[in-house]
Amino acid sequence: MTPATRRDLLRTGGLAAAGVGATALVGCSAPEKKTTGPAEVAAADVPVGSGKILEGTNYVVTQPTKGSFCAFVRACPHAGCDVSKVVESEIICTCHDSRFSISDGSRLSGPATAGLGKATAKASGDKVSITA
Repeated sequence: MTPATRRDLLRTGGLAAAGVGATALVGCSAPEKKTTGPAEVAAADVPVGSGKILEGTNYVVTQPTKGSFCAFVRACPHAGCDVSKVVESEIICTCHDSRFSISDGSRLSGPATAGLGKATAKASGDKVSITA
């Protein structure tokens, strides 16, 4: 058997690295499918003084005071990550810890320099409909 040359080792290492990189990219190529169209949630699922992330959609809906609903686009204006949780009266982007008001989507803290984009929330009976 002929000993491997330096060129053979580099070629083999490069092919292995390319394979690992391609495998990593496959995981990135399937983002969460979200609807940007109308969405609906049961009013009872949106806590008073807090809110709810509507998974599978582009929206977060809040209820700052009983019977008053607000909706916002989930994309954080800082780096485009989706806001991912609502804790009491704050909508939080956990990517870089930007925080927004449940009342009007305005920036409260963090690296974001603007508030969340507004959507429209309309309560009808026991449902809340959200549109862009």
